[in-house]
Amino acid sequence: MAVTLFPDGVPCALQEAFDLSFLRQWGKVFRVFDQQDSGNLCFGLEDGAHRYFVKFAGARPVRYKGEPERAVELLKQSGRVYRDLAHPVLLPLLWEGPVAGGYALLFPWTEAICMGKQYPSRERFLALPLDTKLGIYREVLAFHSHVAKRGYVSGDFYDGCVLFEEATGRTLLCDVDAYHKIPFFNPVGRMWGSTRFMAPEEFEKGAAIDESTMVHTLGAFAFELFAPEGRELAQWPLSPAAWACAKKAASPKREDRFSDVSSYRRAWEDAIGSLPACQ
Repeated sequence: MAVTLFPDGVPCALQEAFDLSFLRQWGKVFRVFDQQDSGNLCFGLEDGAHRYFVKFAGARPVRYKGEPERAVELLKQSGRVYRDLAHPVLLPLLWEGPVAGGYALLFPWTEAICMGKQYPSRERFLALPLDTKLGIYREVLAFHSHVAKRGYVSGDFYDGCVLFEEATGRTLLCDVDAYHKIPFFNPVGRMWGSTRFMAPEEFEKGAAIDESTMVHTLGAFAFELFAPEGRELAQWPLSPAAWACAKKAASPKREDRFSDVSSYRRAWEDAIGSLPACQ
């Protein structure tokens, strides 16, 4: 039977009681994210001078069907990925370690708006000026070029990973927990992620998940960012050349896509034309 705890007066739903007093080391709770099915609980905390975002595994969130030990193992792996993929666009990992019999990752809090469908800021995000969205997409491409150079492939990248700070004009990415070192092969069949961004091989057990898979995800993201109502040219706000570029990237057939992120990124910049390239 589910229980509701109230750390600093903010409700937090769990399958069973858990001592959350460890959170006090980072300040007072002002936000709780307790509906994830990943096994993680997330909190916004403030200590008077700073605000933090904490991701914790070790309890039993209401929507989690696994064991806490598995969630802890995965969060430890996630910490390694954040360290390996450190980049100006990736939300920085400030600290990680064991706590309260589980494991936690500590990040700075951001007041950014999120593109994810599950967030109320989505409409604001999609209403950003076209030039701003072009800049966001270039940052996404730049980060995933870095991911490829580090020998990783993306996993579970979707619109909920993309943040934009309106006050600073800064793009931020988060949730790289499911990024993997290559070579990597689909271990389960239907992999973790949103079907809007997933390539066919992410549904095929044993299939190689490689850089062309990441290209597909980036092409799908272009359509979600610039033309969320559909992938037809008539709904596309950029040039036909840019539409053809994104469509090629998001092709269901691996052999029809760009073979790597760098090739796609160059083709995208050529298609956009005179606008400055992201470094």
